[in-house]
Amino acid sequence: MTVYLIAELKVTDEAWLPDYVVRVHEIAARHNGRYLSRSTNIETLEGEPRDVTGIALLEFPSRDDVLALMSDPEYVPYGEARRRGSICHYRLIDDTDIAGAIPYLTKPDIA
Repeated sequence: MTVYLIAELKVTDEAWLPDYVVRVHEIAARHNGRYLSRSTNIETLEGEPRDVTGIALLEFPSRDDVLALMSDPEYVPYGEARRRGSICHYRLIDDTDIAGAIPYLTKPDIA
């Protein structure tokens, strides 16, 4: 099942960024990951703005692929550097659509 990794970051020390951006892209690709977006252009349309300086959205074929990336010995030092130089929140969601699975939430009829 396709999953999406949502990474929200507040960079506190930029020293780790150049190597991370170049190398992790390649490592993620080896684990079947594909960056859909990496952006610092964040606009809050509703709710309180989050204290983040960047958001990345990656697509993977499975949760196992994400976990394999996160535990890859080549990735580990980059992840440690990221955690030292930022406040980060990583979230994983799958591509399920809960409409229709919850009694009060049904999928609309589309003709």
